[in-house]
Amino acid sequence: MSVRFAGYVAVFDVPDRGGDVVRRGAFGRVSAVPLLWQHGGKPIGTVERLAADRRGLRVVARVEEPQLAAAVARGAVTGLSFGYRVTEAEAGPHREIKGLQLLEISLVASPMQPLARVHAVAAD
Repeated sequence: MSVRFAGYVAVFDVPDRGGDVVRRGAFGRVSAVPLLWQHGGKPIGTVERLAADRRGLRVVARVEEPQLAAAVARGAVTGLSFGYRVTEAEAGPHREIKGLQLLEISLVASPMQPLARVHAVAAD
């Protein structure tokens, strides 16, 4: 079983639980990255599309690990996150991330950005 999903891994201009704010344009040009579970291990599927829009960084991906695919399909796992290295930031009431290097996309149980969620699922 595999499952295809769409969602936002980042939402621009909204502070996360750690006090970071990702600004529009921070991702720059994005290239291929792996899809992981909880930021670790081997890839659990593939990222098919990844692009920034007005709201944030939107992903379309396919989960190929059967147990996790089933959990996404039934709505038990909806959190999204991303691993990164900051290349430009400003301090203030919140750390404003203006530039970053994207390293990976992850499905997670509890995202740092509460609005980073899967919003559509299509099971095969």
